[in-house]
Amino acid sequence: MEVPYIIKGGQHTDERGQLCYNNDFDLSEVKRIYTIENWSTETIRGWQGHKIERRWFSVVSGSFKIELIAIDKWENPAKDCKLFSFELLADKLDVLCVSKGYVSKIQALERNSKLLVMADYLIGEVKDEYRFEIDYFNE
Repeated sequence: MEVPYIIKGGQHTDERGQLCYNNDFDLSEVKRIYTIENWSTETIRGWQGHKIERRWFSVVSGSFKIELIAIDKWENPAKDCKLFSFELLADKLDVLCVSKGYVSKIQALERNSKLLVMADYLIGEVKDEYRFEIDYFNE
C-alpha cells in the first residue's frame, strides 16, 4: 500500500498580491471535488475511508490536522494500526495524497478553515464508503 505523502506547493508575493500554486500536482485522475468546513475546531470528522478510492486534500483557508490509518481487513480492522499525521496550512497549496485503503480523521485547527477534497470516482460510481466510531482505533 502506498504511504501517504505531500506534494509541496508554493507561493509568490509581489505588489499585486499573493499567488499560491502547485505545479507538481497532476489533476488528471481527479473526477470530483468538494470542500469541508467544520463549524468548530472541536469537531472531528472520522474515521471514514475508502477501500478503492483515492483522495487528495489541500487547505484553501486556515489549517487542518489529518490523521490516516491503513486498513487491511475492512470488516474487522485491527485497532492498533500505524497512524500517519499531517498538518496542512493554507499558506501554500500543498496537496496530501492518500491512496486507496486508508481511513481518515479530520479536524480544523483554526476557525473558518476550509479543506478542498478531491476524489478519483464520481458519486455513485462505486460503493466504497467505510465508517468507524471516532474511538475505534487506539491512538
